[in-house]
Order: sequence, then structure tokens, then C-alpha cells
Amino acid sequence: MNVKLQQQTKMPGRQQIDRLANWIFLLPHPLKPAELNKLPYGDAIAARRKQVGNDKPDRKPVVIDLPNKNGSHAAAACVKADISSFELLTLARKLVAVHADYKARDLGVVVHGFDVRTTERIAEALVAALLASAVPLPQFKGKPKAKQELQKILLFGIKTKHGFTRTLAEAEGNTLARSLSVLPSNMLTPADYLKRVRQIARENYWRLEFYGVKELKKKKAGAFLAVAQGSPTADAGIVRLRYTPAGRRARKDKLILVGKGICYDTGGTNLKTANYMFGMHEDMQGSAVALGTLLALTRLKVDFPVECWMALAMNHIGPKAYKPNDVVTAADGTTIEVVHTDAEGRMVLCDTLALASREKPKLIIDYATLTGACVYALGTAYSGIFSNDDKLLPTLVQAGRDSGERVWPFPLDEDFDKLIESDIADIKQCSRESGQDQILAARFLQRFVKNNAKWIHIDLSSSRSKGGLAHIPTDTTGFGIRYTLNLLLDKKII
Repeated sequence: MNVKLQQQTKMPGRQQIDRLANWIFLLPHPLKPAELNKLPYGDAIAARRKQVGNDKPDRKPVVIDLPNKNGSHAAAACVKADISSFELLTLARKLVAVHADYKARDLGVVVHGFDVRTTERIAEALVAALLASAVPLPQFKGKPKAKQELQKILLFGIKTKHGFTRTLAEAEGNTLARSLSVLPSNMLTPADYLKRVRQIARENYWRLEFYGVKELKKKKAGAFLAVAQGSPTADAGIVRLRYTPAGRRARKDKLILVGKGICYDTGGTNLKTANYMFGMHEDMQGSAVALGTLLALTRLKVDFPVECWMALAMNHIGPKAYKPNDVVTAADGTTIEVVHTDAEGRMVLCDTLALASREKPKLIIDYATLTGACVYALGTAYSGIFSNDDKLLPTLVQAGRDSGERVWPFPLDEDFDKLIESDIADIKQCSRESGQDQILAARFLQRFVKNNAKWIHIDLSSSRSKGGLAHIPTDTTGFGIRYTLNLLLDKKII
């Protein structure tokens, strides 16, 4: 991501505005004449808002070609200072979209009329939206792939010391997650995925270990292997990446990120129908979000160690595929009665969690496109959140509100276990009853988190949202990286 950011506290002069062909203006509501007079073409923007009948805070851009020789194309909006993060990011995405067809290399951004803190918040949202749209995702059409157009963001009205370093890191991690997630499964098999991860690990000086089928047999990871056994190629396995902070002041509290990496999910023996199978190449998005989060934390040089565990496999249909009524044994010795082979995500994750928690981390966060039940419950604008520490729940919800990547908690009480009791094994993989599978999946996973580690499980119901979500312009959202950085760096839960 090669986008330069220039900041300037002063407002641009008329000549500066005339030199650029594309602009975004974000102003306070209500508009005050005194503030408008300080802004070149402020009167034209106000007249345009009046023309379109806008006398309320804007939820969509007001578009205007400024009355100069270039006819500079501008998107403007007026908002209240207390606009929610989600609404602000959504508006930022729409403001950026106004310029999509212009392929601007340089784009000016003016935030004017707010206090310093609000100005920084609004500017950050606009920078996040611009970066999210800057790099095209992989595509395989006959025409040459589009190149990155945006080269420079010229930001007026604020000059920060941090230079939006965190926003840049989040954007890089999110772009990585989305770019991996949209790859078709014939181009991102577990073997292909591992090859890509090795390259990224070398570039970032991460230590990489790969536990393939032979190693997982030694570790007695029978739940993971049950899913992997249906694949014609034995390329499944668990990737373990390690970031170690430099310096004497580095903390010892370890964070482990775990991601579901099912590169394609047919449903296995319980075969999905066509409509539900289409798009299942993105069933690995949890692992991509975990990887993108590790990249962002590395860019920010956090002072605590981070590990990323990625459970990579395919859920194939075939003569060797696991089947309902099989009983398998997980890495921690738990016996599991298989109920439905399309609940493969919790199978690969339970062994990954059991192995990862042996490292005695302070906190484990796992990401998974795990259940349709969570989508039915929340839609695709929120993701589901679970934790083995009830005291964390208010903080988890607030992090969603503050970051603009919203989550909602579900109960995780012990009595739900009645629905996954087995007559012949320690536990059932899932229930044949419908309606609460996201809770049962979380209850199932929780028992594999060991050594008193705090655990957060994110069921990524908003991993794909038609038309984009918050500042992200694509259907594939890469949800979770911005949220996690808010939890770690603002809420300081580790």
C-alpha cells in the first residue's frame, strides 16, 4: 500500500483547491456563516446543499463541481460532532465512492469547523475509507488488472504527530485479509495458502512452524484430522506464527490469535446445496483476519508477544470423508460424537485452541465464519461475540461502537451443554436442533481453552456484507482487525 499522506493545519487557499481535481469536505451541522467564510467555495457548497433540500445532518454526500476552471469534483457532507463511529465510517465510504470513476491520483480532504479532538476523529475515518478503497482486490477478468490509482492524500485542517500510523497499519492488515479471502479455492488450497504465508513471514521476520498431517497425528489432533481425511491431497495443517517484541521493556503477556482457515467447504458428507455452497471459498476469512491482525500489530511494533495459529484445511466430499456418528478424539483427550459434517469449523478450531492454549497465553482471540445461526440472528452488519469472562462483555461491546466494527454478545451459560450431551462420547459436535447453533458452537469451543486463558470468540457474521460495511467498500469486509486493535490498544485488555 503506497499512499502518501500530507497534513496541514491551515485551510487550503482558492489556488490550492483549483489545482486539484478531486476533493472531500466534511463540515459541521448546522453550517455557520462565519466558518463558511473561511473556506474557499464554502458558499457554493452551502448553496448546493440548499438546492438539494438538505437542512439536516447528511447521511449521503452532497456532490458538486466547484465553479473553477478545472470544475473540481467535490463530495461534501455536514455532520454533528457526536455522530457514531459506524455512521461516520459509512458516510466516509460514500464520500470516497463519489470519486471512484475519476481514478484520482491526488485527493484533497478538508475537515473544518470542529474542535481538535473531533477533527482528528473525522479525519481518521476519511483516511481509513480512502485507504480501504485504494488497493483493488484480485480479479481474473480478460482486461489487465486495475492498478492502484490513489497516490497521495492531502489532508487540511489537522496535523497529527502520529501521522495516522495505526490507521495505515489497520488498512494494510485489512487489505491482506480481503485479498486472500476473495481468491478462488483452486488458487488458495492449504498448500498455496502456506506458501503465501511463508513469504509474508519472511518479510516480517516472524518465526513459522507448520504442523502437517503427520505432526498432528503425533499430537493426537483427531478432530482436525477427521475433517482433513476427506481431502485427496494431504496438505492440511496448522500454521503457527510468532512475533516477538524487541527491547528490554517488552512485556511477557502473550496474545494468541486463532483463525478458521477452511479454504473450501462443501459441507462434506452432509453436502451443502448449491446456493449455500457458492461463496464457500471465503470460509477461510477468520484465518485471514487473524493474519491481518498480526501484520497490523507487527507494523505498530507492539510491546507484547503475539502468536497467530491458522487452521488450514478443506472440507471435501469423498469416500474417506468423515461422517455422522463417527467418534473422534481431540488433542486434549476429549471424545467427540460427529453429528453434522458441515460443522467442520469447530472441529479444526477445537484442536487448534487446545494446542495453542498449552502455551499459557494471557488472552486468546479466535475468528471464524462459523455459523449461519449467527447471520440469522444478527444479519451481516454485526458479528457475534462470546467470552469466558463475563466482566469483559461491556468492554467488548464498547470496542465495537468505538471502532465502528460492531459486535453483539450472546449468552454462554452452562445449561446450554444439555443440547450437546452425547450418549457414547464426552460431547456432541453440535445439536440436530436448530436455532441456537452459534451458542452451542461457542460452548463446544470453550471447553478446549485451557490454562485459565481469557478467551474471546468472534463469529464473523459480518465477514461478507453486500455493498460494503462501515468504511470498507467491498462485499468481503475483513471484519475484525480494526475492532481488535481497539480492544488491545485503546481498551488495553492485555
